[in-house]
Amino acid sequence: MAKKSKAAKKEENKNEKSIGENRKARHEYQILEHLECGIQLTGSEVKSLRDGKLQLAESFAHVVNGEVFLVNCEISPYTNSSEFLNHEARRKRKLLLHKREIIKFALKSEEKGLTLVPLKMYFKQGRAKVLLGIGRGRQMHDKREKLKKDVAKRDIDRAMKRG
Repeated sequence: MAKKSKAAKKEENKNEKSIGENRKARHEYQILEHLECGIQLTGSEVKSLRDGKLQLAESFAHVVNGEVFLVNCEISPYTNSSEFLNHEARRKRKLLLHKREIIKFALKSEEKGLTLVPLKMYFKQGRAKVLLGIGRGRQMHDKREKLKKDVAKRDIDRAMKRG
């Protein structure tokens, strides 16, 4: 697959507006694969997301009866609407995937030690999308090794820039 130029990547990302990112996920899990999927939301949830009221830190996804749901994702209630029209902050939200994607991607998560982790949520062409990844949990010693490698790589990059 050919690499995209910086201009092409910038053009592609022009229609994307980031809402929130789960930075902790890349530290806690080794991400094996990722997939973009839609999410089923109510009107007040979309308005809250446009205000940036999202917390993905402790959320995960799981398969129930052939459908994938996002659990523990907190979208704060919209402040400018009445309580009657507002949504519940931590409700299950259905992720929109094709059947073949569910079979190929989500059922892999049922293997021992694998989890579906939301990595990022963003608007793409006006629609809310979730970047979902299959992750294998890291042990403490794995986290330390990764941290050492990252620091060493950063030092090498700095040295290369200087001289």
